[in-house]
Amino acid sequence: MRPPASVFALHLRPGVRVVALTSVAMLAFASNSLLCRLALQAGRIDAASFGSVRLVSGALMLAIIVRTSARRPAPPADWPAAAMLFAYVACFSFAYLTVSAATGALILFGAVQLTMFTAGWRAGERFAPAGWAGFGVALGGLLYLVSPGLAAPTPQGAALMTVAGIAWGIYSIRGRKPADPVAATAGNFLRAAPLALALSAMLAARIHLTPAGVALAVLSGALTSGLGYVVWYAALRHLTAMRAAAIQLSVPPLAACGAVLLLSEQPTWRLALASAAILGGVAAVLATRARHASAAR
Repeated sequence: MRPPASVFALHLRPGVRVVALTSVAMLAFASNSLLCRLALQAGRIDAASFGSVRLVSGALMLAIIVRTSARRPAPPADWPAAAMLFAYVACFSFAYLTVSAATGALILFGAVQLTMFTAGWRAGERFAPAGWAGFGVALGGLLYLVSPGLAAPTPQGAALMTVAGIAWGIYSIRGRKPADPVAATAGNFLRAAPLALALSAMLAARIHLTPAGVALAVLSGALTSGLGYVVWYAALRHLTAMRAAAIQLSVPPLAACGAVLLLSEQPTWRLALASAAILGGVAAVLATRARHASAAR
């Protein structure tokens, strides 16, 4: 029996399929910021428990997907990837105690793109001039969006979100290597979940759970993380590190728009203009092909 992704592939051309998968993944990533902030800002759940429930529910969802699909033997354990996944989830959760949804997404994916662009540059990837211009426009949109007008994050929150972004960038790069990324992701969640549970046990005095908080964490883990990462890795195999980093710049404006709808943040022309610049810049990057410069070294 073929996995669902193969059925989906029958109905779309390869290029269109990659765009569709990438779009769904970016919506999932933006939703993670919204769900986490929504759960934490009203004290519905503590940060450590949110991370634990997110990873455990993600592990269960991915285990179901792997068991119901005809797949190769399980890939070898990748503990560094699991450690990066845990670091991302833990820092992400604690950062959103003090950082707004839009600002957190900006810091997170700013760190992600710097990490992935650095890795791509070291591997010899280069953009054509039009691609660099598009990336510059997208970065300009980010700077415009994060300039005065959004709540300034606390130093601790900003530092935690930066670490989360670096960890996610490294995890994304490692995710391009496995032959079966779904099985590899399931294994990473399975190994990261006990680390999160151990952190929750260390902070047992701070545990606070409500049905709404647990439900939001389960949604984040099973849907926007578990299924979202499966979709992302299906697209990631067709993207260079630099293009993958640039595409993720679309998440902050998506998260900011979601925050307007779900978290009662006020829409502004600044948000609209910055989002247009970021999405337009990403489109320019996608329209170019990254090239390798190893021969020029």
